[in-house]
Amino acid sequence: MVAAAYGEAPLTFGPDYIIPKPFDPRLILEIAPAVAKAAMESGVATRPIKNFEAYREQLGRFVFRSGLTMKPVFEHARTEPKRVVYAEGEDERVLRAVQQVIDDRLAKPIIIGRRAVVQRRIERLNLRLMLDESVELCDPEDDPRYNDYWELYHSIMERKGVAPDFARRVVRTRPTAIAALMVRRGEADALLCGTIGQYRRHLQHVVDILGLKPGVSAPAALSVLILPKGTYFLCDTQVVDDPGVAQLAEMTLRAADAVRRFGLEPKVALISHSNFGSSEHPSARKMREALVLIRERAPELEVEGEMHADAAIDETIRHRIFPNSRLKGSANLLILPTLDAANITFNALKVLGDGLPVGPVLLGSAKPAHIVTPSVTVRGLVNMTAVAVYDAQVSAEPSQR
Repeated sequence: MVAAAYGEAPLTFGPDYIIPKPFDPRLILEIAPAVAKAAMESGVATRPIKNFEAYREQLGRFVFRSGLTMKPVFEHARTEPKRVVYAEGEDERVLRAVQQVIDDRLAKPIIIGRRAVVQRRIERLNLRLMLDESVELCDPEDDPRYNDYWELYHSIMERKGVAPDFARRVVRTRPTAIAALMVRRGEADALLCGTIGQYRRHLQHVVDILGLKPGVSAPAALSVLILPKGTYFLCDTQVVDDPGVAQLAEMTLRAADAVRRFGLEPKVALISHSNFGSSEHPSARKMREALVLIRERAPELEVEGEMHADAAIDETIRHRIFPNSRLKGSANLLILPTLDAANITFNALKVLGDGLPVGPVLLGSAKPAHIVTPSVTVRGLVNMTAVAVYDAQVSAEPSQR
């Protein structure tokens, strides 16, 4: 945040940088607790703080807008930190995020990158990361597991036209493939990738190597948007161009489970240009039929549709048009009819509504894997690390195996 605000080279503590910049978010998290402790020790404080961890958490909400939404995920992740491998370990945002992850005790990080490059950037950023100690490193140019990796990749892909030479090249040059192989081999519990490159290229490696959960016909992406009016989940913003009825039902149920992990009860709206049967367009009929299928599979789920977006958010509008709706209050999970509709809606709301994005959260992968977008921030990577750890914890439960 400081680097973004001042546009300067990385600031390192020393003769030229002793007093923190006023935009440094660490000030409120460090100075306020220190002053409070001093007041307590001197007897000035009349209402001593009993739990400084809780106090710091409250202060963090002033700094990070995602704090309240992410609180249940962070708390769950800290109960049993898992091994998370970061495919783009040479990215400065990834390295800053890994430092924060270690400090917050969220995960046991593994980074993929050339050792010399990673070490040089750690020093330039003045981070406290210690390769092979606080963080594990996988160097694609010098890793003793290389032969095992490419042979495994080739065995997975040989019936898809991948020759041994190409398999060797992939495992040398595609860090997402390496990260997925590590998860498949049990050397990592979850992976994060996507800070560089196209979403679908990363997704192809994840699907090829890790596969999909039983019963999943296609993966989907759930994007979270924290707006002044509340937190909203939109699906599918990245993967399926024009999902069919069964795919819509499938992604809705998986998205609802993901919403619950954020400590919220899903309130689902199937969005359309049609309002409760006002159109017979194929797109409207698709959403209408998906509603029937969703209710058959999850009768307890609060879901309604097909409807306009304003009717989904505003109960007054919805009640005026369709007073017998099973959805009460404002929807928080919006299922869009196409990839175009979901992606356009998400990005428009993000900018026009001053929204803070979290995700995308990948739904349907056989093992925990998430693909961020190149615009992700350091805090976004920290948030997604917590999501990945939570997923890994759930995947390790006997009922999920």
